[in-house]
Formats: sequence, structure tokens, C-alpha cells
Amino acid sequence: MTQPNTPSQDVQEMVAQSDTGARNPSGIPGRILWFVPLCWSLFQLWYASPLPFIFNFGILNDTEARAIHLTFAIFLAFTAYPALKTSSRERIPAIDWILALAGSFSASYLYVFYAELAGRSGAPTTLDIVAAAMGMVLLLEATRRALGPPLMVVAAVFLLYTFGGPYMPDVIAHKGASLNKAMSHLWLTTEGVFGVALGVSTSFVFLFVLFGAMLERAGAGAYFIKVAFSLLGHMKGGPAKAAVVASGLSGLVSGSSIANVVTTGTFTIPLMKRVGFPGTKAGAVEVAASTNGQLTPPIMGAAAFLMVEYVGISYVEVIKAALLPALISYIALIYIVHLEACKAGMTGLPRRRTPTIVQSLLSFTGTILGLCIISAAVYYGVGWTKDVFGDAATPIVTVALLIAYVALVRVSAKHAKEGGMEIDADITEVPEPGPTIKSGLHFLLPIVVLVWCLTVERFSPGLSAFWATVFMIFILLTQRPLIALMAKTGDIAEQSKAGFVDLLEALVSGARNMIGIGVATAAAGTVVGVVTLTGIGLVMTDFVEFISGGNIILMLLFTAIISLILGMGLPTTANYIVVSTLMAPVIVTLGAAHGLIIPLIAVHLFVFYFGILADDTPPVGLAAFAAAAIAKSDPIRTGIQGFTYDIRTAILPFMFVFNTQLLLMGIESWWHLTLTVVSSVIAMLIFSAATQGWWFTKNKWWETVLLLVLTFSFFRPGFWWDMIYPAKELSPGAEIAQITEQLPVGKPIELRVGGENLEGRYVEKTVRLPFEDDAMSADDRIASMGLMLMEQDGKMIVDMVEFGSPAEASGIDFDWEIKWVVQEADRPMKEWVFVPTLLILFGLGLNQRRRAKKDELSA
Repeated sequence: MTQPNTPSQDVQEMVAQSDTGARNPSGIPGRILWFVPLCWSLFQLWYASPLPFIFNFGILNDTEARAIHLTFAIFLAFTAYPALKTSSRERIPAIDWILALAGSFSASYLYVFYAELAGRSGAPTTLDIVAAAMGMVLLLEATRRALGPPLMVVAAVFLLYTFGGPYMPDVIAHKGASLNKAMSHLWLTTEGVFGVALGVSTSFVFLFVLFGAMLERAGAGAYFIKVAFSLLGHMKGGPAKAAVVASGLSGLVSGSSIANVVTTGTFTIPLMKRVGFPGTKAGAVEVAASTNGQLTPPIMGAAAFLMVEYVGISYVEVIKAALLPALISYIALIYIVHLEACKAGMTGLPRRRTPTIVQSLLSFTGTILGLCIISAAVYYGVGWTKDVFGDAATPIVTVALLIAYVALVRVSAKHAKEGGMEIDADITEVPEPGPTIKSGLHFLLPIVVLVWCLTVERFSPGLSAFWATVFMIFILLTQRPLIALMAKTGDIAEQSKAGFVDLLEALVSGARNMIGIGVATAAAGTVVGVVTLTGIGLVMTDFVEFISGGNIILMLLFTAIISLILGMGLPTTANYIVVSTLMAPVIVTLGAAHGLIIPLIAVHLFVFYFGILADDTPPVGLAAFAAAAIAKSDPIRTGIQGFTYDIRTAILPFMFVFNTQLLLMGIESWWHLTLTVVSSVIAMLIFSAATQGWWFTKNKWWETVLLLVLTFSFFRPGFWWDMIYPAKELSPGAEIAQITEQLPVGKPIELRVGGENLEGRYVEKTVRLPFEDDAMSADDRIASMGLMLMEQDGKMIVDMVEFGSPAEASGIDFDWEIKWVVQEADRPMKEWVFVPTLLILFGLGLNQRRRAKKDELSA
């Protein structure tokens, strides 16, 4: 098990301050600071497991579990994070112990007095309000310590807004709330601090962070770096390409962009500088790759799990929607690195020996194809065993998994020395891919378990992470003694003890990595609670419509800017909670008012992307500071350069809001899927060439403009096609019955509706309503949507809306008019736009190649 070079002291301290707490006291305080995180991890494993229900002991409801989760987070925030930068890192002062215990009491108040609070709901006692107010103040201080002032300031501003509503400008004024009402709502219910965000942190996020910490401790992070380097290190700018791939893979291990930078950057940044990258660009490549690590399915950042709750879809659907944008984003970054290498005339590092074509196929392609074949066999094979063996399938699969694990550890033991290079920035040649890949194949099994549980078993994300973590515990305990036994090196008893130590340290580091996320989700829950208490969400719709003039593009730009500004100081998760709570409903509502139906998942991913991009946004991007410390470059310039590389990621959210095929929505066939993937990859590559000012040679200004137009055409072919062939046909609302009856099963109907809202203002919007699959007649289908209609003077009027129906959820109300039925026009497919765009692109490429050859001859 090799580990990366030890990062410099200042970089290590930056990661500690950001992720795990900078304190490392000795003696009894040190033991407490080790034992409490261990207990937190054990509690979370117990809560996620089926064991409480098997033994009928320690069964907790969601609210109780959230209270215990926050109790641990606040206690550790005060003990692990010093109050000031100048405070001692070697001791914990008495005041911090007092604050930690007081904060823990307030957080655990809901658990300790759960029955009593339930019995007097809405009538809090003085002690309830004191505990809540004290908890709120201490939560804000814990947030400041763990995450810096910005999130604390945002939460405090929203709290002030709660009490100062009557004194606000008319556009955002409200009647205000008393201390009793505010504290009761925010602390003693699940509407505020103990709301959905903290619930997701408790149920899902902790286990995924713990899973990543165990993978890292087992050596998977170092293995991914080795594999990426062995496959790409010999190419032009090879170390930079390896950094991109390694950082993408490290996204599986680390949910923190800063930790990702340090893990891969200490190795890749010096190698990038050696092959010709200036320090600024070497650091920027690592920053761009590491921040995007949170976009990589199947384990995305903590905000992805919040989407499951906020959008109301399964995690598998979130992964499906995020897959293509993440893929093309990483492909584009590799291409950007390639263009940088071409501009500077760089080369890669030499190989130990040049393989023949046959050897390359056997070592690289053979290994990858072998993994694909094995994965496909496992996927379909286990599905088959479920049908044949029934309940016995699970133990059979478990035995097969253990056999595969032992076999792969045997392979790893054999190849660890042969192909397993030391992770050392001073290496001078690229190791062979085959042996390097084989030196850690067993690290893929826990990921297989995780994906299997999510996609095939359809377990919840929390339960899926639990079983993957259980398997990781098994690996940590057994891999060292098994390798010692099979390689006949080292003492088995000593290696078993080392494996147990690895497990304990992984449990502790996983919990310490969660401190910031725990307090961040709680503090961001304050914002959510204020929104529900004051009704500012409704005010925001009018406010944003006013400043954007109803223009969707301006509205999205406004949202992106808010995300970037808040993200300079807020962690991605908190940024996502705040912005999505305020802006997602606004974008969907105003989009519908202007005839554009934007899926909620598209808006949430939009906010998620810009929250991640904020990690390298100057002047505060901490990931850029960490990379600059390793590269010995200017952090502001490194951040700016990293942001220019990330512009490719910044345009994606705007594209997939208007073209949801990029989120794999509305894909009708394998051929359609292939066309969507290929066209979007081409679009992102030519956008990279445009922003870098180089394709085969240096771009002329008009070539850059043309490449940008071609990028837009590949991403949104419908924009041009709609000018020739209108995309929609409008039929009068009176024809709804005939049109509904002709719709194929599973296809929703799109309607333009209008009427007075609750405020007495006339509104119009476009809605999409599904009907039940077994409803066949027009009346049955309309009824299953939740509508009862009547015709008056040739108009179709809503007579009644069923409670809890799709129609009610879309905002249709009694006495509204069905103005139009919107149908897709019968027209040639919009992808015909690709024919002229490809011809123009081909001509542009030929012109650049001709110039490039001319430049070579004259050189």
C-alpha cells in the first residue's frame, strides 16, 4: 500500500482547517477527540443497518436520529476547530468544552424530550425556547468555526429577516414572527434546522463519506492515480491528462475538492511542471479536475443526495441525469489539456519499454474489455439467479463475491511489486499499464456492490452505502493479511493488527470529514425554515420576474451569479440548499408562465453545477489556494486560470435546461441516444477549441466565433430548426377529450391554462399532466389527471380539481380555462441540423490543417 508524497505542512493544515478540524491535542483531550468520532461512525452504521429491527433495540425515528447526528457534529465542531486562527492547535480551552457540551445539549434536546415535545406541540415552555435559542446561537458559532463566516452570516441575515419583516422594504416585507414562534419553528420542528437537509446528511451523506474514507485508507486513492498515470502518462501533456482522470476517479473516494487537490495534486502537479506546464496552469488543471470530481456518478457530492428528497426522484434517476454532462465535461478537460500541450509543443514521459500493438491490446484493452465482460456477466447473471434461486440468491451471490475478492487479492499480491509504482513525483518513466491495473482490481468490488445495490436491488442510497461500507470493513480487515499470506511477505498477525488499525482510523477520519457537512446542512436548514415561515419564496417569484423582465436566460444568469457569489464562502452543499430553496421554484414557475416546461431536476442540477464551480472562483476558491501551494504559484492567477478551464462546465447547465436530452430525457431509441452522446461530445470539444484559441493551429478571431456558433448548434439544434419548422401545434382547449384519447400510454398531455390565482391576479402557464396507464377512455384519462371539466360558450373550464392529483400539484385551480392543448408538431427531426454544421466544421478543420502544415514548413 503506497501513499502519495506527504503534502507540505501549510497544505496539510489547509485541508485540516477545511475538512477535519485543525486541532490535534495530546493526552486525554486527544483520546476524546479520537473516541467521539469513532462513536459517531458506529452510531451511523447502527442506524443505517437492519440490526435495530432484528434485535428490536435502538430503533430511532428520523427526528431522533437527526438530533443525535447534530449532537456529534456540534460537539466536534467546538473541540476539533479552534475559535481563531491564532488559537492553539495543541490544547482545547475550558470554554470550548463548555460550549461543546451546551451545544450538544441543545442539539440532543429533541431526542431527550421527544415525547414531551410531541405532547405539547405548538405550546413550547420557557425551557424549550431557551434550549432552542441557545442551540441556534451555538450552531451559528460552530458553523463559523468549521466553515468560516460566510454561511454563518447568510443564516444570521435570514434570522434577522424573520424578526424584522415589518421594517423591510415593501417588496420583501412580511408581518414578522415572535421569538417563541421563530425558535419553535426553526428548532423544535422538522421545518428548519432538523429538516430535510440534516435528514439527508444523517441518512445518506455520512455513510458515503465514510465509504470514501475507507477506500482512501485501503489504498484505492493511490491505486486510481497509478492507473490513470500508467494509461495516459506517455501522451502529450500526459501527467496533466492523468491528473484529470485520477481526480475524476478520486471523486469516488473524496467528496471534498480540496482533499482531492491535495491527494492527486502532490503527485501530478510537479510532473505537469516537469513536462512543460507553468505552475499556474499545472495548479489550474488540478483544480478544474478536482472540483468536477463531485459531478462524477455513481458517488456525487452531498448535494446530489439532497436532490433525491427535494426533487422527489430516486438516486438512480439523479445519476442518469448527471451522467452525460459529467462525461462530456471530463472529456473536454482532457482535450483542453491536449490543446495546451500542443500549443507549447510538450511531450509525455517515456515508457519503460515500448509495447507492440498486440501487447497494448492485451494489457490495456484486454483488461478494460475483461472488466466490462465480467461486469455484464455479474449484472445479468445475478439477475438470473434471483429468478431461479429466489431467496437463496443473496447468499449465493455473497459467496461468489467473496471468491472473486480472494482471487483478485491474489492477482494484486502477484502484481503489486511488478507493476505497482511508488507514488512519487520524482519518477522519470511511465510504468506498464497491465500490471499496474492488476495491482488493485479488488478495490473495484465495493463500488460494484454499491452500484448493484442502487441500480439492481433498488435499495435506498443509505442502505446501499451501508452494504458497500460493510464490504469495505471486510476488505480493510483482510486485505493486508491475505496479501502477506499470498505474497509470503510480512507477519500475518502483525498485518491483521495493522488492518484493524486501518479500520479504526478510517472510522475516525470519516466522522471528522463529516463535521463541516453536518453543521452546514443544519445551518442551511435555518434558511429553509425562514423561507417556509415568512413566505419569502412567493416574494422571490415577483422580485426575480421584475429584475429579469420574465426573460429565462437573464433569470438563469441571475441564479448562476448568486450561486457563484454565495459559493465563494459557502460549501457546495449549503450553497445548493440556499439557492435551490429560493430559486428553483421561481425558475420552474416563470418558465411555465412563458411556455417553457423546465424539469425540476434540470434546475436543481443547474444550481448544483454552479455551486461546485464556486470552489475555484477567485478570490476565495480554497481549492485554488491548495493547488497553488503545491505548484508554488500565485493563488489568484491559479484560480482565474482554473475558472477559464471550467467555463466548459459553466455552459452545460444553460444547455441542458433548454435541451433536456443532455440529461437523457426524451431519448426514444439506442440510435437517438448515440446521436445525442456523439453530438454533445463534439459540441464540448469544439467549445474547448474555441475558448483555448487553438485547434490544429492558432485560431483567427472569426474561426473562434464560428466554433462558438457550431457549439451552440450541436447543443441546441432545435433553436435553428424551430425557425423553419415550428415545434408545437396549438389546438383549442375544447378539443382536449379527442386529443387525450389518442395519446399513447405513458405520454403526458401538455396544456396552456389560465385563471385567477389566490391573490386575485390573472396568470397563464404551461403544464404537463400525466394520466394513469390503465385509463383508456378520454373521460378516464382526464379524471386520472385530477380534472373535472365543463364546456361553456366554446371554452373548456375547470369545474373541480382533485386534492393530491397531478393537476393540483401543477397549480391548476377551480374555474381556470384550458386555453390550448399543446402538441408536438409533425416535422423532420431537428438533428438534420447536424449535417450542415458537420460540413462547416470539416471545412474549418481542413483550412486549419493546411495552415498548420504551412507553419511547420516555414518553421
